[in-house]
Amino acid sequence: MSEREPSNSEGTPAPEPQGQPTPAAQDLSRILDEWPYEPGKINVRLVEGTDGESRIQLRLDLGILQMRSSGRPDGLRPHGFESLLEYHEHRLDEQTQSHGSAAEFVLDEEACRELREEALQYYHRYVCLMVLEDFEGVVRDTSRNLRVLDLCAKYGESESDRAALEPVRPYIVMMRTRALASQALMDNEAKAAINALDQGLEALREYYASHESPGSFDQSNEVQILKGMKDALTPKLPVSQKAELKQRLQAAISQENYELAAILRDELRSLKD
Repeated sequence: MSEREPSNSEGTPAPEPQGQPTPAAQDLSRILDEWPYEPGKINVRLVEGTDGESRIQLRLDLGILQMRSSGRPDGLRPHGFESLLEYHEHRLDEQTQSHGSAAEFVLDEEACRELREEALQYYHRYVCLMVLEDFEGVVRDTSRNLRVLDLCAKYGESESDRAALEPVRPYIVMMRTRALASQALMDNEAKAAINALDQGLEALREYYASHESPGSFDQSNEVQILKGMKDALTPKLPVSQKAELKQRLQAAISQENYELAAILRDELRSLKD
């Protein structure tokens, strides 16, 4: 009996099996070739998904990492919540409401590990968002990861779980501060940018002091980044009226223009502190 093409009851060829992609469809070479990896820079782009929602793509040397631009980066909803963080925060709220305190609330080793793995997803995304200059997104994701650190530090069952994420706190604070300052600059608010940088530097100072290493503050890369940003911004701040009058007064005195100096002194006295 000779081999023949499979057919249905009407004698026509049976359709190809569905659901199994061909080897060619599984090969990512064409996609990777269209977007070459560039060493020495963070290769990021924003694309539209098949559902019409935006996706963030990060080009790595061996492939592409794709994330959703909001919600949990991998698109999952663990236990029906936006993320595991929200799930455990809900558990904490329920514990507090039903028992009057959170004294018995504990995050075991597995819960802390899962929270750390989830936080890594958000880290990848906020680094990409910084490159894309989506500063509001960076503030959202860094603030969220700081909540993870606080939750694990307070309720982790073991000392290792409570301390595991603390070394990355300065980096998260720095990225959040940079985003706040950058957003302020986009809004032409130089003073607000300086205030954000000052608050970030103070948070880092408190961190190093609380970890019994105050001397590390000045050597911290994160501190140097924020100080450098502040130094670059400081000349852009407008000179106050009082400071300007003082400068003009000194110039008048140096030029021995005492009549003008007297007028400027009167103007300074009339200004309220």
